[in-house]
Amino acid sequence: MTSGPRLAGQLAALLLVAAGCAVVPGAAVRHHRPPPARPSIAAPGTTATPPRRAIVPRVRRVAVAVPVLMYHVIASAPPGAPYPGLYVPASEFAAQMHALRRAGFHAVTLDQMRAFWLHGTPLPHGRPIVLTFDNGYRSQYTEALPILRRMHWVGDLNLQLAGLPPALGGLGRPLVRALVRAGWELDSQTYTHPDLVTLAGAALRHQVAGARRELRRLYHVPALWFCYPSGDYSPAVIAAVRAAGFVGATTTVPGWAHAGDDPFRTERLRVLAGTSGQALLALLSANRHDPPPPAAAG
Repeated sequence: MTSGPRLAGQLAALLLVAAGCAVVPGAAVRHHRPPPARPSIAAPGTTATPPRRAIVPRVRRVAVAVPVLMYHVIASAPPGAPYPGLYVPASEFAAQMHALRRAGFHAVTLDQMRAFWLHGTPLPHGRPIVLTFDNGYRSQYTEALPILRRMHWVGDLNLQLAGLPPALGGLGRPLVRALVRAGWELDSQTYTHPDLVTLAGAALRHQVAGARRELRRLYHVPALWFCYPSGDYSPAVIAAVRAAGFVGATTTVPGWAHAGDDPFRTERLRVLAGTSGQALLALLSANRHDPPPPAAAG
């Protein structure tokens, strides 16, 4: 049986590994309306031909920029936690969500965002925003899920398959399945949260393609998105993620996601402890940098 000090040491060590996604910056890339139809004028003694219906040209859909938020533990940090910024208390998280709703946002998944951009698939009413939860902490089920469910919102879980065991605050398989049944999207963050830049060959394929296959087998989900552990990636890592069948990947580079961006370098905004609802809105505003419009031809 594991002693108290030894158990605490294990928890601290595991949190140190999982914390990397929030602490290490991901910037490192080791890295006119048509005129109305003119009515026909009939000659005297004849009947006018009904006017043809005006043909309205298809309006090109304007791409919508979408903020993607990054969360970890939805709870107060315990004394001595190595990375207390990772812990967002449930009351604080609820205040942030209500502030987002008052500002007109509505949470969607990465798959919904992509389907809208590519095919014009309708989104729920409101400005889209994606809420991602990294690693797989039990509080994402016990605290975040009830808050989002009351708002009819969903989240996006980036699961580290060999993460914290339930006894140490991790998500067990039944709770992961419950999140999927609740409409959450389930995506991959490898098996063990390694530094992918240091891996190659079979080891890299195991952490990327292998983890995706296992996620699909266990939870019967498409698992189309990947989350770079600690935000670190390289051309070789991106190539492995593409080869594994993912359609995109999220980073820790701050910014909003845009339809024209490289989907394998999708930007996110890290939300840390002490962020009020208004502070979160300010964070969104400060980090929105829309790309310049395309240059006019000629």
